[in-house]
Amino acid sequence: MHVNRREVFVLSRMRVIDRERRGCCGTAPATWEDPPCPGHDDGSMPGAWGCGSEPVHVDATPVRFGTPVPGELLARLTWRNRRGRTRRLKHVVDGRLENSVSLQGFYRLTPESAAEPTKVTAGAVSSR
Repeated sequence: MHVNRREVFVLSRMRVIDRERRGCCGTAPATWEDPPCPGHDDGSMPGAWGCGSEPVHVDATPVRFGTPVPGELLARLTWRNRRGRTRRLKHVVDGRLENSVSLQGFYRLTPESAAEPTKVTAGAVSSR
């Protein structure tokens, strides 16, 4: 998500499929000089491949900057952090985000809320 002039935009929808090495990844590197996943392009997986990182396979929509989140949806979205705490966005006034601090960080949408932005991104992808 991205905020511009108090309006929230969905950039892309990304769903992690798995975090396992598959046949498509190629053979595991034998030395640090070997490519981590010779079966994938450098930018095809979001894994950083630094210490302790692992392959990540995702299903994602194209990144687009012009897909606004409807104002009434902002007040309903709920996120869950790693500890299991849920929260909603703060500072939503008349469908606009007055302060983006509550949108910063790494959170996952709850399963109930995750379907809502999916509808927004599906409409944007199919209409172009």
